[in-house]
Amino acid sequence: MQSNEYWFGLPKKLLWGFVAIAIFMAGDGFEMAFLSKHITDMGFTPAQSALVFTLYGFAAALAAWASGVVAELITPQRAMTIGFILWIIMHALFMSMGLGMRNYPLMLLFYGIRGLAYPLFIYSFMLMLVQVLPRPNLAAATGWFWAMYSVGIGVVGSYLPSLTIPVFGETGTLWFAIVWVACGGLLAYFSLRNVPVDRSRVNLPLRDKMTELSRAGTILFTNRDIFYACLIRIINTLSLFGFAIVMPLLFVDRLGFSISEWLQIWAVFFFVTIFTNIFWGIAGEYIGWIRQVRWFGCLGMAISSLTFYYLPVYAGHNFAVALIPAVMLGIFVAAFVPMTAVFPTLEPHHKGAAVSIYNLSAGMSNFVAPAIASALLPFFDIVGVVWAYTGLYIFAGVLTFIIKVPQPKRVPQNRAAKEVEQRV
Repeated sequence: MQSNEYWFGLPKKLLWGFVAIAIFMAGDGFEMAFLSKHITDMGFTPAQSALVFTLYGFAAALAAWASGVVAELITPQRAMTIGFILWIIMHALFMSMGLGMRNYPLMLLFYGIRGLAYPLFIYSFMLMLVQVLPRPNLAAATGWFWAMYSVGIGVVGSYLPSLTIPVFGETGTLWFAIVWVACGGLLAYFSLRNVPVDRSRVNLPLRDKMTELSRAGTILFTNRDIFYACLIRIINTLSLFGFAIVMPLLFVDRLGFSISEWLQIWAVFFFVTIFTNIFWGIAGEYIGWIRQVRWFGCLGMAISSLTFYYLPVYAGHNFAVALIPAVMLGIFVAAFVPMTAVFPTLEPHHKGAAVSIYNLSAGMSNFVAPAIASALLPFFDIVGVVWAYTGLYIFAGVLTFIIKVPQPKRVPQNRAAKEVEQRV
């Protein structure tokens, strides 16, 4: 790629793929900040609601773990297509037979299976970035990836429901999500189908494919730095996934915010990450990937998580004050963006397996965050969950002193265009 094929680190030839991620994740994120309360309003307990999200997160973790290698074995394009079709089918069943019939086992079943879909879609696109782009430009491009993720799941996915719920209700809003996911999936299918990806493993014998798939697990034990990086990435988004579940209980039920006000606060958090994902993706090339993660990611998130709880509790029902910790969280959660480039750098000869471990970490965060909330809420209330997340961010900061990452030197984009990536 020539330098004029990038725009502030965004690879222009993959532009519509980034847009597809935003649209898809908008549909996926419609329920994120209100579904837990919607389930409790139907008569289920907070612990039952948390279990729904825990199983969903577990399924997402499994899909995220497998997606890198699966996409490498069948091509990212095919993996993305399977992901978006699976999402639509399972969401329709969840809505009609789970929520529609107030059948808790079916809610667990169909929402859990739906958790397999979105990681397969978005993380297969991430593998495409790893395969297509020169390594020195990967962190900036993944910054754009997470920016589009935030536009979708956070800004559109949180703000639009605050407008549609008063008109169509929560059920109508949840059905509307299918339209967005279908549009994102179709856009990805037609815009990315001719992108030249690495097909060297597509025609491997089944035995070799299974060996490569197993490497996505064994690499955790053969590469110590990959294991530590995995723990750091799991901790990265604990507050993102956990606060979406526990904070509506604080803001709406105890502090008197309306559900629309809460959704707008959550949307501001994600709106900030649009810009901070891009900023930190580029800044990490200058500051240093791990140094940035340590001081701005881990420490910043520890402080922001505590502020998200204590400042609103102190100020009460004050919308403007509640935006302060949302902005802080949006600034510092994005400082972990370079972790996307860290994993394939630590295991350059098995990029698919390395990306699978990164994806596993991201998916495990989606599982661990509600699991912590489900386990601690009955005993230590919301404040206990917040302190647990804070302690884990500090632990992640300690791990950054142990991990050793051979970060490539940053080169101008016109020089990066001449770099020949070794493909194995």
